[in-house]
Amino acid sequence: MRKIILFITTIVAVNSLFGSKAFGESHPSPPSLESEAAILLERNSGQVLFDKNANSQMYPASVTKIATAIYAIETGNLDDIVTISSNARAKNVEGTTVYLEEGEKVTLKELVQGLLINSGNDAGVAIAEHLNGSEEQFSKDINTYLKNVIGVQDTNFENPHGLFNSEHRTTAEDLARITRYAMKNETFREIFGTKELEWNGQTWDTTILSHHKLVKEEIPYKGVTGGKNGYVTQSGYTLATTAERDGLSLIVITLKGSMKNVPYDDTIKLLDYGFENYRTSIISKGTKFKVEDQEYTTSERIAYTHPKNEQLSKDIKEDGTMEIIAQDGKVAAAYQLEEVSNKTINVKIKLENTTTNKVRYGSIFDEQDPYLAYFSIAFLLSMIGIFYRQNIYCLRKIK
Repeated sequence: MRKIILFITTIVAVNSLFGSKAFGESHPSPPSLESEAAILLERNSGQVLFDKNANSQMYPASVTKIATAIYAIETGNLDDIVTISSNARAKNVEGTTVYLEEGEKVTLKELVQGLLINSGNDAGVAIAEHLNGSEEQFSKDINTYLKNVIGVQDTNFENPHGLFNSEHRTTAEDLARITRYAMKNETFREIFGTKELEWNGQTWDTTILSHHKLVKEEIPYKGVTGGKNGYVTQSGYTLATTAERDGLSLIVITLKGSMKNVPYDDTIKLLDYGFENYRTSIISKGTKFKVEDQEYTTSERIAYTHPKNEQLSKDIKEDGTMEIIAQDGKVAAAYQLEEVSNKTINVKIKLENTTTNKVRYGSIFDEQDPYLAYFSIAFLLSMIGIFYRQNIYCLRKIK
């Protein structure tokens, strides 16, 4: 009887290594938010882990400046000397400024810093005029850039700073995608995460401070890497935040908070939810897989975000399609790998939604799985062998 119990226990233990469908089957419950719209996105994989009205068009206020900043960094020369026009001088621009004066000469990089760190609306006007000649032409060109380069489709910006215009709209998801794209740029990341900066203007020598309470650590939160806040009456309080811990890189956008504290409270809830419940697994570029006589490889680094307690597996077909199998047995994502003999084929991604909390899968499981599986099978077979031999021995003794 002891041997039978041992045998059953062994099977259960080995089965847990492969992943029982009963284990972790329920996905983490998302938080309740006060902001009218919000999204939580993992930056490496691009997967949406939570959203609330994320595709509703809304007014972004100064979070607009994320788009203006990356547009300026990528299409302009940051060493350019910009001469401030009468239209861009602080006295002719509403809202927060860096007190630019007509005729003042400032580098394009300084304008981007003033725009992102101190939320200078005058810096936004100066950037638009320098890059495109006017705010009107800037709006046309940045909208084209956002659609063609970044790939967002539900955004229309009428100015570089986010001051209210009834046609100046975007969505939480578009803002998250824009932020994700911008965070690939080292210069943007550096400025976006700056807490304070010495500012030596023509009439304003000071230290400018980030207006984002998590960035400047007015509200301490481990792992915050950058952020931008915004407010106009029509938009309510808006916030964009990036944070990273243990290989999980999160982007949070909240729109139309009713009070100053709302976007921060909601952002912390979403960051906690992400860090406590999810992890991102990576397959490195150049990882090889063999199926029959054909060898396949990943042509780029692949990231896949999933619940920490979810057991996943992968299945590679003869045609080089790699499927990620979720715990419920459904295909969560599929990739066409590159044949080693044909270097011109790119990895193609197919996304499928497999969870009720809107985790949009787009990558792959840990590379260590095969080794764990081989060990588990060997262990199971050895235990079966021991059980078999001992029972044969007992039968012989009985005879």
